[in-house]
Amino acid sequence: MSPELEEEIFKKYPRLFQREDPDGQRFGSSCYEFSCGDGWFHIIDTLCRNIQNYSDNHQDGLDQEDAEYYQVTVQQVKEKFGSLRFYISGGDDYIYGMISMAEAISEKTCEDCGAKAEVTTKGWIRNLCFKCNDKPKEEEQ
Repeated sequence: MSPELEEEIFKKYPRLFQREDPDGQRFGSSCYEFSCGDGWFHIIDTLCRNIQNYSDNHQDGLDQEDAEYYQVTVQQVKEKFGSLRFYISGGDDYIYGMISMAEAISEKTCEDCGAKAEVTTKGWIRNLCFKCNDKPKEEEQ
């Protein structure tokens, strides 16, 4: 994903992308990157919004320590075998259901442009629309 879109996600959902080093010091999302195309941005954005809203609603009325326990954090976002993979720490069956739905939607969405897609197997398994699949290799760089 482009650095600009990554930064937009990090700014919108800073609590989902928090990290701690081994000494317990928190640091920002600068160490984090997405390993997928821009076409899945809206899927990821919607998923993050829904996860954060759900987490927020379950934190109401809790003290800070308990609220932090219910805060989901994203560990990795990538493409694998032509599908989105969204790995988290925390969460419950409802959140994992949201993730499964987003992953299923990605299977029919072009990873490059976001249009309706089919799985392609020109070497690497990817979901690309006909237009993006026909791009010459030098345009993909």
